[in-house]
Amino acid sequence: MSNGNLKGTLILLLTALIWGSAFVAQTDGMNYVGPLTFLSVRFLLGGIVLLPIIIYKRKKSAEPDLSGTPLSTEIKRALPGSVFCGLFLGIASALQQYGLLFTSVSKAGFITTLYVIFVPLFSLFLKKKLGINLWVAVLLATVGLYMLCMNGTAAFSLGDTLVFVCAVFYALQIMAIDKYVKGTDPMLLSAIQFLTVGLLSLLPAIIIEQPTPSGLLAAWFPIVYAGVFSSGVAYTLQVVAQKYAAPTVAAITMSFESVFAVLSAAVLLGERLTFKEGVGCVIMFCAIILAQLPSELIFSKKRR
Repeated sequence: MSNGNLKGTLILLLTALIWGSAFVAQTDGMNYVGPLTFLSVRFLLGGIVLLPIIIYKRKKSAEPDLSGTPLSTEIKRALPGSVFCGLFLGIASALQQYGLLFTSVSKAGFITTLYVIFVPLFSLFLKKKLGINLWVAVLLATVGLYMLCMNGTAAFSLGDTLVFVCAVFYALQIMAIDKYVKGTDPMLLSAIQFLTVGLLSLLPAIIIEQPTPSGLLAAWFPIVYAGVFSSGVAYTLQVVAQKYAAPTVAAITMSFESVFAVLSAAVLLGERLTFKEGVGCVIMFCAIILAQLPSELIFSKKRR
């Protein structure tokens, strides 16, 4: 591994650590404020944090499309697609936030990461062919999900179901970003979609949850961690790291988010998985890794 690849991988591991531990922050924050309030303030902070980075990046960039085009023009061009991406992100994040009220951080971390498998599955509707590795990954994920979530009952818990649907909408958000990011500064797209989620969540939060200054003050650390670090800082680290790491390596490294979610829950919240749940996590993690590897790398047709 070259120094550049090693640097990129280490930065992505830090990114995955921030994202994984953010599940704990999301859970802790809801001890003081409601889910919509946490969601709104978190994403407003995330969008605001990215704005000075975007301005600084444009001033230092030598790329004509960044340094030569006025920011207002860039915003107008990016606004429709970014808001659309923000709608998917908002639905996914709200489902995850409410799901954490009824399920553990450990389970939520692994179930959320299923978006890695849903993305290529949804690409079937775009008439894209899927490798055999993905079908094997889907089978493994199904078995792992059953072992993780079915504790002698015939259905998922409410929290498990909400987070599962959340993973579907995260997959749709990723596909939407892939469609709209072309010709747009990805960091600007991210900032706009963060602000979209924050603003759309603000009014319902005020009406339904009636947040108080004392509650927001008590939840300041979880909100700042999830908003500034998980959204703003981690996203920036991801952009920097992917200049060095290959896409496949990046995807595999970032999937460690689910592992860090389990470790953070164990260290900070004292959560413990049963043996069956632990086996389910391992199987799901193998499925996630398998889904991101090129099929020809695993199922080579050539014989040596």
